[in-house]
Amino acid sequence: MSEEYAEQQTSPPTDVLRRLGAETAELQNAQMSVGPLEGAFLRFLVALKQPRLALEIGVFTGWSGIEMASALPAGGRLICLDVDPETTAIARRYAEEAGVADRIEYVLGPALDSLGALDGPFDLVFIDADKPAYVDYYEAVLPKLAPGGIILADNTLSDSVRPFNDHVREDERVEQVLVPIRDGVTLIRKTG
Repeated sequence: MSEEYAEQQTSPPTDVLRRLGAETAELQNAQMSVGPLEGAFLRFLVALKQPRLALEIGVFTGWSGIEMASALPAGGRLICLDVDPETTAIARRYAEEAGVADRIEYVLGPALDSLGALDGPFDLVFIDADKPAYVDYYEAVLPKLAPGGIILADNTLSDSVRPFNDHVREDERVEQVLVPIRDGVTLIRKTG
């Protein structure tokens, strides 16, 4: 089955997300957006997990953050880290339109620096940023993961993420499953 078919069989995005997708398509790195299929997958996982505190590393234009924030429980918060003020401004604008801006805190700056200032514990972490830094992000967030918390890592079917995949596979502190949605999403759970 194709990704197109999977997308057709998935609940459609909101009008706000469709407009965000159209604006994002005009950008140079438009393929960085999670889009409708993976966005719906993230929203579904957040709805199941019901995190009180979630973290997103890598915002781009905000599709994933909007989807996740829309499924947070009452009082739930999402902290979003990114280095690009222009794309983060787009994310913030669409989060306001989607009615979820009050659940999202955008933090600009290098993610590893920002992570050092955050305590957690995080119930859910979504990593979708600088691929060579995935191992560093993972090691920075794993100690801040709440009991029963999960890490979702994007683009894990990409060759550039293989060192991360190998690192996680060899890590006895966790169990993981790589789901072949779009360019791969790995779900990681602490076992101890």
